[in-house]
Amino acid sequence: MPIGVVATDAAPKAIGPYSQALTYGDLVFTAGQIALDPATMEVVAGGIGEQTERVMQNLEGLLKASGSDLSRVLKTTVFLQSMSDFVAMNAVYARYFGEHRPARSTVAAAGLPRNVLVEIEAVAVRSAG
Repeated sequence: MPIGVVATDAAPKAIGPYSQALTYGDLVFTAGQIALDPATMEVVAGGIGEQTERVMQNLEGLLKASGSDLSRVLKTTVFLQSMSDFVAMNAVYARYFGEHRPARSTVAAAGLPRNVLVEIEAVAVRSAG
């Protein structure tokens, strides 16, 4: 089975030697998304709420380009610069996922790219049809 490469303007371009996302069969593996505006490649202004909002928008765009969406996410990994931002990040995250509850790990990670506050990656199933 071939590995597919996903490239889209709906999410930031890769800022290193990696793909925005890969597909393998019905699975989608996204790269970690940070709070970059895809149009400007600049970190969005604001705190953890605004950054998480942008990250979730980036994930939505990337999943759509991959033939999936947030309702088909199996697992996410959330990296926070500070665990003190967990509650605010979680409020935005929960709003985007609604009643769907993917498995999740959340870890504190010093030195995230571009000094952002949050990064989220996902594994999803592609939509049927």
